[in-house]
Amino acid sequence: MDGQETLLLKLGEVVLKGLNRRFFEDRLLSNVSRRMRSCGQFHTTLRQSIIYVEPESGDCDMDAAYAAACQVFGIVRVARAYPCPKDPEAIARTARARLGDAFARAGSFKVETKRADKRYPLNSIQISQTVGGLLAEAFPAVRVDVRHPDLTVYVEIREQAAYVHVPAVPGAGGLPVGTAGRAVSLLSGGLDSPVASWMMARRGLELDLVHFVSPPYTSPQAQEKVLDLARHLSAYCGRMIVHIVPFTHIQEEIRRNCPEAYFTLVMRRFMMRLSERIAQRAEAKALITGESLGQVASQTLKALCATEDAVSLPVFRPLIGMDKVEIIHLAQRIGTYDTSILPYEDCCTVFTPRHPAIRPELEEVRKAEAALDVDALTGEALSGEEWVRVKP
Repeated sequence: MDGQETLLLKLGEVVLKGLNRRFFEDRLLSNVSRRMRSCGQFHTTLRQSIIYVEPESGDCDMDAAYAAACQVFGIVRVARAYPCPKDPEAIARTARARLGDAFARAGSFKVETKRADKRYPLNSIQISQTVGGLLAEAFPAVRVDVRHPDLTVYVEIREQAAYVHVPAVPGAGGLPVGTAGRAVSLLSGGLDSPVASWMMARRGLELDLVHFVSPPYTSPQAQEKVLDLARHLSAYCGRMIVHIVPFTHIQEEIRRNCPEAYFTLVMRRFMMRLSERIAQRAEAKALITGESLGQVASQTLKALCATEDAVSLPVFRPLIGMDKVEIIHLAQRIGTYDTSILPYEDCCTVFTPRHPAIRPELEEVRKAEAALDVDALTGEALSGEEWVRVKP
């Protein structure tokens, strides 16, 4: 439809995938279509490394669709564009009609053209000059400035139409969710684990989430805080299952039977074992944690080795070389920060040792854990597991 707003979604590293490219494109197109469903009826097509999101009815929520498109992994740029016939007068007419407010705020402008349809008789410079001249006549108070304009009008000449838009905004980048397999991410209520989950989903992983609760030491508000984080992540990651695992009895047994210095390490080993069992059921091939080297006592090199010893699956730690400031900045960027800092503490703060072991010997950790019936406690915890499905 002439002039009806359309979203242009530009692909990123998917275009470098060679013989596997079709697999990545199909998954990305499916992910985009699924995210658009809550915003109305849209027709989504992929042509020349662009996904076109075109409304099929007048009641589509374009603002919501635009916001959703910016959160789809695999998309690097998102533009709100207006299609029109491929001739300079129609292009200028569309720009006048659709970008009038932008011209009213600008003191200068330029036109920048991309000619993807190489059969079109005018080249990019000729199109920009012709359309720019027509717009200069239409907006005489706005001067032409090709070096430092207040407003850049973008024109794209493509197969089926010309498209007019203002600068595109960055997309989420990365690879389409579902192209790299499935993993289980341990999600606490803190800053780190939601960021780690986001980073690995951005590399194409589908996620199941695991959260451990220890009532009465942890509150219902703490659990709801984690579910809020999961819902926020689902805007990027798609639908997910949050596995809620009761952890009170395990922590009480650790306090009762293990040396205090090893409380946290033994607790972390149980979390890893339980997550691995859940991963095996979900056919997931890796675990994800929000650990950062040296950030706390349980994240020294020896402590991390002692924790990972409890499982056989690979453990991905995307934050391992980041400091807290970097993690906070990323949490703010993806929108999890405000929820993560709510003052509802999770089970990791329960029975925290006064003097934790920071250079634990693996055999000493295993010896401390030997006082517990690991299989029985693990089975009991999994028998009380609950599932919560979250979606955008």
